[in-house]
Amino acid sequence: MKLTTGGVCKSGGSWKNHTGTWRVFRPVLDEEKCIGCGYCETFCPEATVEVQGNIAVFDYTYCKGCGICQQECPVEAIEMKEEDELEKEGEK
Repeated sequence: MKLTTGGVCKSGGSWKNHTGTWRVFRPVLDEEKCIGCGYCETFCPEATVEVQGNIAVFDYTYCKGCGICQQECPVEAIEMKEEDELEKEGEK
């Protein structure tokens, strides 16, 4: 069997495009639960999370709402909420 060589693309491949506009779900952080571990920052495929002062900060301009940050958070500080519901609540 012949194996082909693969590669891993660098994160943040969509910086030229504001991809957050078609997101269905948005990560919402509970700052009281966040311990600043950086797992969300490490695993975000688009590098849209940055831990600043032990709190995760999301760049919603590029966030696709994939939910990987929520899945990796060890303290369940991130909840994925529907964009439509957040807009109804006035959170933009």
